Amino acid sequence: MAEISQFRFPTDIRFGAGARSVLAEFAQKYKVHRPLLVTDSGLPGTKAFRLVVDQMDRIWPGTYVKFTGVHPNPTDQDVEDAWESYTQGDCDGIVGLGGGSALDAAKALRLKVAFPDEALTDIPLGELPPTLTPMCAIPTTAGTGSEVGRSTVITVQKLGRKVVIGAPPLMAEIAILDPELTVGLPPNLTAWTGMDAMTHAVEAFVCPVFHPMCDAIALEAIRLVRLYLSRAYNDGADIEARGMMLVAAAMGAVSFQKDLGAAHSLSHPLSSEFGVQHGLANAIALPAVVRFNGESDSAQYERIAKALGCAESADNPAASVADFLTEFNRSIGITQHLRDLNVPREKLSELAVKAIEDGCHLSNPRQCTEDDMLRLYEEIW
Repeated sequence: MAEISQFRFPTDIRFGAGARSVLAEFAQKYKVHRPLLVTDSGLPGTKAFRLVVDQMDRIWPGTYVKFTGVHPNPTDQDVEDAWESYTQGDCDGIVGLGGGSALDAAKALRLKVAFPDEALTDIPLGELPPTLTPMCAIPTTAGTGSEVGRSTVITVQKLGRKVVIGAPPLMAEIAILDPELTVGLPPNLTAWTGMDAMTHAVEAFVCPVFHPMCDAIALEAIRLVRLYLSRAYNDGADIEARGMMLVAAAMGAVSFQKDLGAAHSLSHPLSSEFGVQHGLANAIALPAVVRFNGESDSAQYERIAKALGCAESADNPAASVADFLTEFNRSIGITQHLRDLNVPREKLSELAVKAIEDGCHLSNPRQCTEDDMLRLYEEIW
């Protein structure tokens, strides 16, 4: 109680089948006449892309610009290229469409609009204006929750690792959660992105920061993933399950305003070094990190165990949670071994170095060393 805490939940979220129609309100309210549509190269061939483009064609006929060059793990060069499209197109707003990579690139682009002469890592976040160029975020996956987050994760090529850049002005003006846009998501991506949402909520809940509202949201996100991810995985056309997973993903991202933990520090290098999809990397790392944290304090996982519907285990709730997560991964086709993803064992030491350089573990409930990171990599290899 001696410290002053800050709670912030400002994002305007629109949820429901067909919610993409809210783009018209975005255009009118924020006086956007020529937006840049930011997405990745894999999305233009999808139904989700066509549905959104059809909407944009009605609102901005012949005036908006498309940038489809975002990579699966977005780089600072992606942001520079998007900035070139933005300036050449004389744009005045941004529509981010896709998974976390596209939405993160779109948010990072807003930083370039504010500080066009600075590299991303040199932008003075404390000098950001309270509002940036208007952005509408539309997720086509249910995982990262980037549409409601105040951070962007970008691979900085000269550093050879992912960098988390965060500031409240990065939050989108409007987030549109339209389950019709996630119906075509393949089962494997449904599983991987869904477990990303689970990881966000679990790590946020045990993060040792006082934020009771985030704790409550995290627990509900965990419950929703448990109830609806398998349904969405087994039947991609289940609109209720798709919608509830979008809600769970947004809630997971809201909850990690508290911060994250060691699973993310383990997963980030796996993505930057070996291209492992972020949610998949989190899914593999999370059970091991839960066990690791439970060695020092298992009781912190009691409420998570209840949210997951685990059998009562007063002695070791962390073990119950880890066992549940391992079996849940298996039920939706997720391996528990890095060797199945062609990650060489001889590279684990190098990965441990990069993991300890990643700031997420600093808010892990148990302090981590480089040796701990190596031990965890060995455990999941």
